[in-house]
Amino acid sequence: MAVNKKPVIKNTALVKVIDTSLANLETATTNGAKALALATKKNKQSSAEGKRSNKKRVTLIKRRKTAAAKAKKDPVVANKNALKAVVKELAAIRKEVAKNKIVKAANFEELSGLRVSSRRLAAYSKALSAADRVLNKPKKKTRKRKIS
Repeated sequence: MAVNKKPVIKNTALVKVIDTSLANLETATTNGAKALALATKKNKQSSAEGKRSNKKRVTLIKRRKTAAAKAKKDPVVANKNALKAVVKELAAIRKEVAKNKIVKAANFEELSGLRVSSRRLAAYSKALSAADRVLNKPKKKTRKRKIS
């Protein structure tokens, strides 16, 4: 017969492991909350930047339309140069919008992952605190029955 040679863990070592695990969970919860707040802030900033860029893009499209009409109506060098300048600025804004889309997509990925992780950590913490309350209840004292 094979003899089990694994040592049995002692109570002090087990308590130490439980305490460090709980401390790690608390640390992860606080770090997750900080990361979620930072990612939310970045997301709001990139959204605001995207709105500004899009608004500017729309105005430039309108300006390009009027400049093109002016250049078509009166093809002088000044009108043609104005149209070229608007087209050049519009191309730059479109590049900026494309870059912002990439940044927003990456932020969205990170933010959604952080939200899921944060929810998991909150659920684990809640379950452990509920279990702690149940385990640390004082024992009910039973009254002795009177023998009659």
